[in-house]
Amino acid sequence: MTRPSTRAKKEGLGKNLQTVIAIEELCWGDTGLLLSWPGQGLGNAAIDAVATEEQLERFGDKWAAMAITEPEAGSDTASITTTAELDGEEWVLNGEKIFVTAAERSEAVVVWATIDKEAGRGGIKSFVVEKGSPGFKLDHLEKKLGIRASDTGTFVLNNCRIPKDNILGSSEVKKSKTTAGFKGVMKTFDNTRPHVAAQGLGIARAALEFTKEKLEEVGAEFDYRKSPNNIKSREKDYYLMEANLEAARLLTWRAAWMADNGKRNSMEASMAKAKAGRAGTLLTQKCCDLLGPVGFSCRDLAEKWMRDAKIIDIFEGTGQIQHLIVARQFLGLSSKELK
Repeated sequence: MTRPSTRAKKEGLGKNLQTVIAIEELCWGDTGLLLSWPGQGLGNAAIDAVATEEQLERFGDKWAAMAITEPEAGSDTASITTTAELDGEEWVLNGEKIFVTAAERSEAVVVWATIDKEAGRGGIKSFVVEKGSPGFKLDHLEKKLGIRASDTGTFVLNNCRIPKDNILGSSEVKKSKTTAGFKGVMKTFDNTRPHVAAQGLGIARAALEFTKEKLEEVGAEFDYRKSPNNIKSREKDYYLMEANLEAARLLTWRAAWMADNGKRNSMEASMAKAKAGRAGTLLTQKCCDLLGPVGFSCRDLAEKWMRDAKIIDIFEGTGQIQHLIVARQFLGLSSKELK
């Protein structure tokens, strides 16, 4: 996705806010196309956030995907089983990663793996694995409900060998039970989750505008001066959807603004992602309901927007996980205290 460089923040404020506004416009028709732009992978955001200057020189211009999810580890990143063991001057990685965005088109993949299973999150590190590395195989691509313009695939790492300095950050890694490194990479999502929310805004707005146009063609009138108690059901449904879309937009803009101004926005980023994902899913479904046969015909795009919207509530942390993050931060509880 389009991403502002976190190392370019000093050039001026507003990078994240500009980006989320641009993403909404770009995703008005198809968010899958945006996800397929070269050099805009989630892995690029991770590299930009924690890579050393030398790593930025080597990987900064590569299109990098991010591989976190596994068959038995989705939103619970502490359950990652892919391993990385140091063997002389190389890391040896073993495991399987699924649902990787831009799996086929990317040039490199940021792989999350553990160097110490007993350390939990403290043992999880991120490694840059370039395409063509020994033991690194793209196993297959998924056939998906939505965002079909974007390729999603599964990687198998079988004694995959990469240079020692391909671990993001310092290559001098010690096994530790602290989660500092893990938290450093996780901060990537504080910037990217509002971007995902903005994708949902674009899809939902497209559906809403199309629905309004079609309803007006059959006589619907949208008059904001009328009392909510003196309007037809379809107009009332439209106003409610419009209000939900605007609420999601304001949450998204606030999270981006906070990032631009150096304020911690983990809770706000999750609020934006959760609201946009849920609202987008329900809104596009309701649009199809109101449109009747038009909403379920492939002759128009309403059914496609409904299919595309669902992914916003799933990738980069499901809606349920966003609710947990918000609750933990609001109540001041740790992940162990509130599951």
